[in-house]
Amino acid sequence: MNKTTQENRNAQKDPVQTPQFPASYGWDEHWEVVWREAGYEESGLLPVRMTADFGQMFKVATAEGEYRAETSGRLRHLTDSEAELPAVGDWLAAEILPGEQRARIHGVLPRRSRISRKAAGAPVKEQIIATNIDTLFVVTSLNFDLNVRRLERYLIMAWNSGTQPVILLNKSDLCDDDFRERALLEVGRAAPGVPIHAVSAQTGAGLEEVAAYFAGGRSCALTGTSGCGKSTLTNRLAGGEGQRTSGIREDDSRGRHTTTHRQMVAMPGGGILIDTPGMRELQLWEGEEDGFSGTFSDIEVLAAGCRFRDCTHTGEEGCAVKEALDEGELDAGRMAGYRKTQRELAFLERKEKSRSSSGRAAASGKRDRKERRSKDWLQED
Repeated sequence: MNKTTQENRNAQKDPVQTPQFPASYGWDEHWEVVWREAGYEESGLLPVRMTADFGQMFKVATAEGEYRAETSGRLRHLTDSEAELPAVGDWLAAEILPGEQRARIHGVLPRRSRISRKAAGAPVKEQIIATNIDTLFVVTSLNFDLNVRRLERYLIMAWNSGTQPVILLNKSDLCDDDFRERALLEVGRAAPGVPIHAVSAQTGAGLEEVAAYFAGGRSCALTGTSGCGKSTLTNRLAGGEGQRTSGIREDDSRGRHTTTHRQMVAMPGGGILIDTPGMRELQLWEGEEDGFSGTFSDIEVLAAGCRFRDCTHTGEEGCAVKEALDEGELDAGRMAGYRKTQRELAFLERKEKSRSSSGRAAASGKRDRKERRSKDWLQED
């Protein structure tokens, strides 16, 4: 044990005196219990929450203020996957380095929710977007960049993460009433049961309803495509100009990508908001079956009425889904999105099984080589 850790422990023998985190950041009875069950109460470590990830450097909020932070070498060594390392939104067990405004992270508390996607590139890897989120705002522009099929993919990610999705149709000031009403109707069909708000970050229209989601110190996050206005929304909700913003391009009505890292912002009335970088594309992560069912719940309900349990909805007799398509009750574009996403998830599942088999074979080979080396050593003179 290093000297700094021992000094911290000596200074905090009584766990009742451990500084508690401000409730406005989401620290509640749930996290109190998790903290005690994890055994950190007697460790001399303190609870902190990661507020920003700049790649090689992190920031954490503590009971005393915001500190720079780094992960301990032991934590990195014991972590099997990059996705298990600290991410924005995580509650962490940290050692506060006296007089340095710096913290060292020694543990990650079990996550209540995790928003993730498939990382860019060939290897199948999970990329964490944010953790411990209660509400995920899926933001899209209420103009010609509106894409309902793309919204469906974000909803799959939201439902699968364990958060409550809420759709924000931003830039409502840039469209007329007729376009707004048609957009609300179309999005409503594609997102049954999901709250939808038409808002404007520029004028503030509709943001009073959005502010209500932060009540009680709740944690929210924004996600959406590049240039949909997330940073402007963050600034408006937070009552400041903390996030850099850019105007929209006149040739295609799209905003310019400005946010380059994940960052947490405290709301004036309590609660926090995490602004995330815009996504050029959203590649779904494996195991999204729950999110898939939640997003396409209307089609799943129809499918339950098919004559055959293994109906593929492509022409079987007694197919309730095909009947709804033929009668115009189900949109053909939505059904096409359902089938496309179904194929993508099946492909990811096959790829993961192949990766798991290769990993087991590689691990077996390592064990065999290790055993051979051990036996050769035993036979040496």
